[in-house]
Amino acid sequence: MRGVRWRRIASQIGRSLAVWAVSTVTMLALAGLLPDFRLQSDDGDSATRIAITGACGAGAFGLLSAVVWPLLVRLLLLVPALVLGLLVFFLNGSLLLLALRVNPSGHGEAAPETAVIVAAVMSAVASATGAALAVRDDEAYRRRLHRLATRGRRDQQPCGSAPGLLCVQLDGVGHDVLTNAVGKGLMPTVARWLATADGLPDDGSRPATGPVRPTHRLTPWRTDWSSQTGASQLGILHGSTFDVPAFRWYEKDRGEVMVSNRPTSAAELQRRAIRHTGDDGLLAVDGASRGNLFSGGAGEQALVLSIAARRRSRENRSRAGYFAYFSDPANAVRTALSFVAEVGREIGQSTRARARGRRPRVGRGGLYPLVRAFATVVERDVVVAAVMGDLLAGRTVVYADLVAYDEVAHHSGPRSRDAEQVLRRLDRSLALLQRVAEQAPRPYRIVILSDHGQSPGETFRARYGLSLGDLVRAGCGLPVPRRAERTRSGTEARAAVRAALRRPVEETAGRHRPSRALEPIVLASGNLGLVSFPDVPHRMTKEEIDARHPALLGTLADHPGIGFLLVRSEEHGGVVLGAHGAAVPLAELADDVGPLAHFGPGAADAVRRTHSFPHTADIMVNSAHDPADGEVLAFEEQIGSHGGLGGAQARPFLLSPLDLSAPVAPGERLTGAEQVHRVLRRWLAELNGPEVPLTTVVAEERAA
Repeated sequence: MRGVRWRRIASQIGRSLAVWAVSTVTMLALAGLLPDFRLQSDDGDSATRIAITGACGAGAFGLLSAVVWPLLVRLLLLVPALVLGLLVFFLNGSLLLLALRVNPSGHGEAAPETAVIVAAVMSAVASATGAALAVRDDEAYRRRLHRLATRGRRDQQPCGSAPGLLCVQLDGVGHDVLTNAVGKGLMPTVARWLATADGLPDDGSRPATGPVRPTHRLTPWRTDWSSQTGASQLGILHGSTFDVPAFRWYEKDRGEVMVSNRPTSAAELQRRAIRHTGDDGLLAVDGASRGNLFSGGAGEQALVLSIAARRRSRENRSRAGYFAYFSDPANAVRTALSFVAEVGREIGQSTRARARGRRPRVGRGGLYPLVRAFATVVERDVVVAAVMGDLLAGRTVVYADLVAYDEVAHHSGPRSRDAEQVLRRLDRSLALLQRVAEQAPRPYRIVILSDHGQSPGETFRARYGLSLGDLVRAGCGLPVPRRAERTRSGTEARAAVRAALRRPVEETAGRHRPSRALEPIVLASGNLGLVSFPDVPHRMTKEEIDARHPALLGTLADHPGIGFLLVRSEEHGGVVLGAHGAAVPLAELADDVGPLAHFGPGAADAVRRTHSFPHTADIMVNSAHDPADGEVLAFEEQIGSHGGLGGAQARPFLLSPLDLSAPVAPGERLTGAEQVHRVLRRWLAELNGPEVPLTTVVAEERAA
């Protein structure tokens, strides 16, 4: 054992000396290239003296980065995390200037702006060198990742030997989008798991090692009517989607607009789900929740929105993931550079789309390039690093959400080239997690899933020149503004940015309060609209709405951009309205005929279930849907949308290992996030997890 320890120490010393040597050469090269960076005095020095100055400067910079940087990051957690990312270059440059100041030779000098460049290049080179040397030694690589990702955890407990479960949610990636990406070769890791491709052409050049066998199965599933992350992830993690009618809705009894990605609303939804199920969640025993809207009952949480509002609580560890990641200066520099590159990429892509007159198109200016870069770079990197730490710590179950694709697809389109590039990068993240899982102290079963898909189509406003709110006002006989206002788009990435900036509240309920008591509140959730009359304390019936606004329901149902309406009825309990006076009671509602004929199997059951919710709006409005091309009309400013019925948005996927039981029996359909939750709990039981005995889980599934 003592010999092994000394060999490890010698190996670590050797790698440190190699990194130091490479950093010295890099510093000397930059001193020769950059006019404002010098390693010699004004009178000139010998080559030996310059080399010694460079070596001392590189050593001092490396020492300061290792010792001072983590302390600076911990102090800067007092400021917004996004600001920390923007300060990375300044801090790194300051450390270099300090290193030159304490250099024993005293000859180092650099302009502040040059110091920023030199520090960034040296950090990147040192990180790449250290990682390359460590990877050659599997045990050293595992220890390095474990040390970086679990820094600051003093309560680490030994993990069990039973396999753990890693669930990675690719937000917004529909089943059809995934299969299309695999077919195009955009996601070779997923293709390898499915054995649909191995990255080699089928021309006889494949290695003669026998056929490639799949390790995973791909299963589509269907969401509820509310096809969005708030409902789906709440169901997956907490086993309940009850009373979540949309992404945002008005609750008359509380006089408040609930928004799924608002921290206070997410916390309330989580409390309701726990009260409804009597269970803390999927991750309650030795679990970790990373980048999610909800905690799932996990003890380890990072970037979880439902706890982001607890600013003064010691239990709020939502932003701890930023420290764990940015405490490594190389990580900080690499992410900052990628952030800047992503901003430039978005500006270039949006400019080309505008120049070519591409349609449909929505505005992508303002702060959107920063929001996109945060979702596709910062949050991805931080979440993946946190999951790496969980794997190497041997946690029983980990659930993480990567929102990059969803954010880009909203503005560029679900099958756009921009979105495909994001899928390619997400696949690389999956490959990295698989490699780290192989270094973990316990085996892991990797499950990839999505919470919903996205349906393409232009916006309701772009096609008809007015918003849903304008149409409702017209049907109520209220004045309609000449210029339709843009409907604010709310996505998970924007919520994450606000939480990082310590501005977690998306919008106040007062913003939706009408100026006069009789005016309705109109909210949008993708292609699902909700109309509520706040002065009436109960859910209004069709008869009451007709008495107050005789033209409203007919105006909405007969509009070509509207697919169907759901309203309460005194005579039938509930009724679905369509064009030309169609009115079908819920008891007679079917998928293949009537107003829901174009919305696919399961639509009628989804509508009936939503009708039973206590907070369903007075009028539920689903946009029109063209089954030929799968397009819908979003009531928000999105050309890839989700939230209602119609098209690919209601068809996410579940990619699971073959050594776990099949999600459903042959010929059956996986329907609803609550059923996905029960499947995941069954798999935990199969892996000898501590959650629930397998017989109990199977019995619960059959009873449901």
